[in-house]
Amino acid sequence: MANFGQLGLQNLQKAVLNSVVGLGIGLGIVMSLASSASAQAAYGSYIGVGGSFGVTDNPTNGDGGSGAGVIAFRYKFLELPISVRAQALIGEATAFVPTVSYDVPINWQTDAYIGMGAAIQNSDQSATPVGNQTAFVLQPGVDYSFPYSNVVLFGNAIIAFDAYKNSNATAASFQGGVGVRF
Repeated sequence: MANFGQLGLQNLQKAVLNSVVGLGIGLGIVMSLASSASAQAAYGSYIGVGGSFGVTDNPTNGDGGSGAGVIAFRYKFLELPISVRAQALIGEATAFVPTVSYDVPINWQTDAYIGMGAAIQNSDQSATPVGNQTAFVLQPGVDYSFPYSNVVLFGNAIIAFDAYKNSNATAASFQGGVGVRF
């Protein structure tokens, strides 16, 4: 039975990595098709709140898969397709996830992005949705700005590599919420 759990986790890790590679290829295709005079979609910075759901467990003790509240922040550099982002995943334990992202405008209201950064944990005893130790992360996501308002809908995944203490397992979570542009 333990082998089945390890095989399932290995298959999940392969699926997550394949998804990241596929997203990278897809973003590359979108960027190559976008004209150099494309609109700056979803411009502006925002702060928001939402939820997080971990989809992986620590293989050594079964911790993980937990839910948490999210406080999200994005600072958009208007002249560059770059944003600085930070999310705090607050639950039984807390993780702070700062990233730098490359933003790809889809249309006037929507940006797709891929970010890189770290998941910084406040506890190695309790797992957050992104593990229980500091780890390198990739963060693909989408921001949607509602027309004629300052309301932003955000959603992303966080894939944290070597995220569990005493294991080299990958953690993955999904976040989503609503923000206000400033």
